[in-house]
Amino acid sequence: MEKNYKMIISYDGTRYYGWEHQPDRDTIQGKLETVIFRMCDEKIKMEDIKLIGAGRTDAGVHARGMVANLVLDVDMTPEEIRDYMNRYLPDDIAVNEVREASPRFHARYNAVGKTYRYTCFAGPVKTVFDRRYITRLDFVPDIKRMQKAAEYLQGQHDYASFCSNPRMKKSTVRIVDKIEITGKRGYIYFTFHGTGFLYNMVRILVGTLLEVGRGAMEPEQVIEIMEAKDRRLAGPTAPAQGLCLMEVDY
Repeated sequence: MEKNYKMIISYDGTRYYGWEHQPDRDTIQGKLETVIFRMCDEKIKMEDIKLIGAGRTDAGVHARGMVANLVLDVDMTPEEIRDYMNRYLPDDIAVNEVREASPRFHARYNAVGKTYRYTCFAGPVKTVFDRRYITRLDFVPDIKRMQKAAEYLQGQHDYASFCSNPRMKKSTVRIVDKIEITGKRGYIYFTFHGTGFLYNMVRILVGTLLEVGRGAMEPEQVIEIMEAKDRRLAGPTAPAQGLCLMEVDY
């Protein structure tokens, strides 16, 4: 009997070309679907395995709480599915939880919010053990200036200036109800919560806020950048390795 399963997945995205399946490239979705195919004793076609993720993280981006769903007909408990997948997945991908969901549950369409965290390090001595998960800065940004700019960026706005896709045909209006910036022992954490995010949006927001933090831009300038709807006016796209999808809300 077919059942809809909800999965919570963590991964280190360093060596992957993002979440979404791509031919001849290692992706998170591809690795998961390969193990699911094996779990089903290859009784179904590979192309019939439809693992739906809550979003599409870019190449090099990590996740602690990616959510996915999949309709399967297997004689296994959710715990057995979880344990089987973790046995055969590479060490940089883990299925934290599997449980039965309602037949109508859809990981992408039912999501109402997402939390991302971007981590920078501005200390005097380079970090060794978390170097894959942070972006090292060659300056110490002013956190108060960045917090001031973040206040202008919060709310419901058209974030076209913070989107890397110039051919975006759908609406670029989004709600970002929290941008929190904190610092501790050389680390700087940017936490974003919103209903959804555009392509590269969080990384461009971080790049823009860092420009404010270094003094190259005034906090109030982000208002003009947002109103212009011109990607060229915003800051650079921050590197992928500092970004992590923390949680998806339903």
